[in-house]
Amino acid sequence: MRRELRLRHRQDFLNLRQRGQQFRNPDMTLQIAPNSLTHNRYGVIVSKRLGNAVQRNRMRRRIKAILMKRHPWLVQGYDTVWIARQSSVRQPHDALLRIVDDLLQQAAIVERTPNS
Repeated sequence: MRRELRLRHRQDFLNLRQRGQQFRNPDMTLQIAPNSLTHNRYGVIVSKRLGNAVQRNRMRRRIKAILMKRHPWLVQGYDTVWIARQSSVRQPHDALLRIVDDLLQQAAIVERTPNS
């Protein structure tokens, strides 16, 4: 993920938590708020409760890979934070893809579908 697409600073995460909207499903939470940029920025939070460092890093990589696939189809100008829950660790790639797509649809930031 390119540096300009990443949420990196603690203050960015805290601001998003305070002023953003939250969308949930049993496997993941999405926090989203408009930013003043011409592109989206993404942050991924994976708690230590989800497993050891290898499992947490794998989960981060999986979520980021899906987000990069979906990035061209999204409305730009938002900060998003994705919070993985314990049940998402066991999900296969296609199920994780559906989870992310569902949350993006709930947030209404999908400009066009990947299949169109």
